[in-house]
Amino acid sequence: MTDPITAIRQAFPDAVIDSGDAAGEPVVTIHSQHLQEVGRFLRDDPDLRYDLLSSLTVVDQSQLPGYDGSDARFVGVYHVRSVARDGDLLEIKTPLPGGDEPVAPTLTGVWPSANWHEREAYDLMGVRYEGHPDLRRILLPDDWPGHPLRKEMPLGGERVPFSVTWEDEEFRMLGRQIMQPEQKPQAMPRGMDGKHMVVNMGPQHPSTHGVLRLIVELDGERIKGVDPDIGYLHSGFEKQAENVRYKDFVYYTDRMDYVSAMQNNLSYCVTVEKLLGIEVPERAQAIRVIMAELQRIASHLVWLGTHALDVSGTGHALLMYAFREREEIMDLFEMACGARLTTSYLRIGGVSDDLPPAFIPRLLEFLDVMDKRLVEYEEMLDKNPLWRKRLEGIGYLSKQDALAMGVTGPMLRGSGVKYDLRRARPYCGYEKYDFEIPTSDLGDSYGRYLVRMNEMKQSVRILRQAAAMLPEGDYLLNDPKIAPPKRELLDQSMEALIHHFKLYTEGVKPPAGEVYRGIEASKGEMGFYIVSDGSAHPYRMHIRTPSFANLQAISMMSRDHLFSDMVVIIGTIDIVLGDVDR
Repeated sequence: MTDPITAIRQAFPDAVIDSGDAAGEPVVTIHSQHLQEVGRFLRDDPDLRYDLLSSLTVVDQSQLPGYDGSDARFVGVYHVRSVARDGDLLEIKTPLPGGDEPVAPTLTGVWPSANWHEREAYDLMGVRYEGHPDLRRILLPDDWPGHPLRKEMPLGGERVPFSVTWEDEEFRMLGRQIMQPEQKPQAMPRGMDGKHMVVNMGPQHPSTHGVLRLIVELDGERIKGVDPDIGYLHSGFEKQAENVRYKDFVYYTDRMDYVSAMQNNLSYCVTVEKLLGIEVPERAQAIRVIMAELQRIASHLVWLGTHALDVSGTGHALLMYAFREREEIMDLFEMACGARLTTSYLRIGGVSDDLPPAFIPRLLEFLDVMDKRLVEYEEMLDKNPLWRKRLEGIGYLSKQDALAMGVTGPMLRGSGVKYDLRRARPYCGYEKYDFEIPTSDLGDSYGRYLVRMNEMKQSVRILRQAAAMLPEGDYLLNDPKIAPPKRELLDQSMEALIHHFKLYTEGVKPPAGEVYRGIEASKGEMGFYIVSDGSAHPYRMHIRTPSFANLQAISMMSRDHLFSDMVVIIGTIDIVLGDVDR
């Protein structure tokens, strides 16, 4: 296999500043003026083919231990993958000139998916990307002061006065200035023609599946352009992560893709474990696989029921059926951890508690039922002329466009790309399981429907194997500096009690360094990039969520379709707004 860093050094000897690795993954640091040419080389070289931009973010180094201002304050960080070479990952770093007003060349001409990622970095960090086709804020209002993820910005944002009464004239004036700024007329989104009708869809429209506003340009009933307006939730996950301990952030991950909490827990925990350099017990890995695949089915059931309700005459019935099966999965989650939606079941080092004895028999009963129910769903939809008429040929996305736009998961596989991180970059022992990766060459909404239905069948297949192969042993790492000692030891050992106290008061302290790890969540690649300064909380955390990356393709998928098709296209992307907003 060609070494990417060696190839870059040979092709651009003046570009490379440094090279190394981050938790086992190659890292190369290059001068920013060479960023575009190095990017094109990595994408186009036949032996490298880094065709997927997974993550793009920025690190503010101003409060790192030992930082004296002689180096660049801001560093751009890019994670690119070669889908053709099983998701081979390369991290590219580049110091950004400009001091407190950093600038960087845009990579939208190399990887078009960089568009939204660069807008996010511009919005939250204040990096100006030269040559970007539409550089404007993406999450915050245009007149928002400052950039929230810079280190000098407080956790709570700007201070807002509070009073139980509006009688104070001074407070009333201040409130108008801070809490109710004067609304300015909104400019037409870039690229839209004012001769056409421009309408709003959402953010309260039921088919937007959350607080998503779409600005749609119409020529009659035909869509000419779509500009998604996101940022209504302002969840602040990344800023919050940098102000809590590693072990405490597990609970926040539940609230991202809130119909896929177990997957969120898993993505975060495996990233921290990679930073710590630890391997969790085999039983814990198998339990994680069980939870991840149950969550995949549950997430796809929410998609199926709501999508059918949006577009098909059988939707009301199918919604009830799909949620009936999802309730069975919620019951299994409740058996394992006492929670149904925001589970917080996984822990750094394993899971919070072992499976109860009744869990596996109940799981096997559910799998027997699920096999039959999936057949019933297909009988309701596959030959339904309305369902097929609404989905076939709608929202087409070619292989090349899917990779260029950085989409992953069922959307990418629905365009014929056989790529799944469970196979390409296995974690939790997925290499031991026998399963297929469903794909479709259709590239439309119907093709993505077929992929998700077949994925549920494959998840059932994996779950049967996991139940049969569930090993004995510990469900949590036996290391008191990372995982709490077992409850029974606290009554017997003063040492165990001290470890428990220190862990819950001081937290886990990974070594200084950085790591990126992605998993195959229900909607695509979900990854965490963490910079550690050796303390008990992350110095920098960036979260690569699949819904944010996938939603960017909506304008390309919608062009020249009917306005009524917009409902289908939103559903086929399968977004959750907690997974989109920051």
